[in-house]
Amino acid sequence: MKELHYLFGKPISQADLRTHNSDFIVQEILPFTPTGEGEHHMLHVRKNGMNTVYVAEILAKFAKVHPKEVTYAGQKDKNAITEQWFGIRIPGKETPEWAQLNDEKLTILSSSRHSKKLRIGALLGNRFVLTLRNITDATDVDMRLQQIAKLGVPNYFGEQRFGHDGKNLILGRQMLSGGRNIKDRHKRSMYLSAVRSNIFNQVVSFRLANHHIETLTGDCVMLAGSKSYFTVEAWDDVLTTRLAEKDIQLAAPLWGRGTPLAQGDALAVEMMPLAEFSADLQGLEEAGLSQERRPLLLEPQGMKWQFDADTLTLEFILPAGSYATSVLRELVDYQDVQESQRKVMVADQQAKTNEEC
Repeated sequence: MKELHYLFGKPISQADLRTHNSDFIVQEILPFTPTGEGEHHMLHVRKNGMNTVYVAEILAKFAKVHPKEVTYAGQKDKNAITEQWFGIRIPGKETPEWAQLNDEKLTILSSSRHSKKLRIGALLGNRFVLTLRNITDATDVDMRLQQIAKLGVPNYFGEQRFGHDGKNLILGRQMLSGGRNIKDRHKRSMYLSAVRSNIFNQVVSFRLANHHIETLTGDCVMLAGSKSYFTVEAWDDVLTTRLAEKDIQLAAPLWGRGTPLAQGDALAVEMMPLAEFSADLQGLEEAGLSQERRPLLLEPQGMKWQFDADTLTLEFILPAGSYATSVLRELVDYQDVQESQRKVMVADQQAKTNEEC
């Protein structure tokens, strides 16, 4: 994948991320309060070093229900401490003693009944508390923190979207070109999302590199806090004020079938970086996806930070579907310590396999 444009230039400082799981804390924010009644049990869980799917399997086994009866709003990182919600449908049964599940890696923070199924994406957002260690240039980091608090960062899909070493994107492009047949619906959806996300990232990177955050005739903008959008035929004082007050947001395409939502200059700019991705665009359209929009910029809310020598603790809230790593890439040139350790382990295993052969 091409290196994406930095809004404030490539960071000067280096830093370590995820030296410990406690350096990456994520807390889900629900858009509703459980009703207290119904056949769905809402569990608020804290997990340490466990992925979401594995915890869902534990809950299904404990509740003696089929795994499909356990749902969650979104998957969370394994190498982190995360607080997230699970929904378990248990019709006509007594409430299990959820506290029996508590151990050093898994804690049931609360439980309540609810009248509806917890669905993917049913989140208001996520609160992050991150610790960066071994910072080499605190002055540059502090300056960038202030810039990010004021302007935000490019709303790129993070590397997690594309899988280890970009595998999801590679498989997705092969699938769309007819070189690989993927029957599993979940994997197919994941690979399609990776291809679509890469298209979005390329458009955002190109636009910011060539036009920064200036407006363009024909922009398709989004209403803040919603998925609604409209096309701007010509920018006037009213619309410019709404943009400055963050009532509307500049946006970029999530590709699919149908007429592109931007027009004029904005459409021309969006299409320039996509000439080399014509097969991907066609594949996404044939897969049945429709044209949508996603905000160009990501604006962290409630930013707080504190330095302690060469260590930074940073807290902020992001809307659902956004990536903390997209904030961090504008801040420091970070090394994900646990990911680096994983790559070393994989390389060692591969070397041993080659020796045995």
